Amino acid sequence: MVVLWVLVTHFLFPLAPESKANILAPIFFNLAAIVAIYLGIKASAARGELSFKQGIKTGMAISLVYGISSCVFFFFVFLFVGPRLMANEPMAQDYPMWQAALAAFAGMFFGALILGLIYSTIISFMLVRARKR
Repeated sequence: MVVLWVLVTHFLFPLAPESKANILAPIFFNLAAIVAIYLGIKASAARGELSFKQGIKTGMAISLVYGISSCVFFFFVFLFVGPRLMANEPMAQDYPMWQAALAAFAGMFFGALILGLIYSTIISFMLVRARKR
């Protein structure tokens, strides 16, 4: 879902930085992470007894893979496409391209981990609580 969004909004139908449609990107990215974590924790629960701690560990593992794979994907896209990939980023106008790219990759990776911890905690709590009923 994330890959499709980036390919469509950067190459097929480029969006201007001030476009209102840019608000959809974080929504899609977070929905993809939530669905992946939910399905992963639920699959883990189906294999056996699920504890809250196991749910968080599973969710964090999924978030780590999600963060690394998204960074690797965008790194190769950046190498292939070049600086025009970052043209819509707010930092790209004020800082050198390497700093804007580094900040984007760091934000993507650590954002996936931090939000993954939050989503994992909430989803684990809900699934463990529902299972005990």
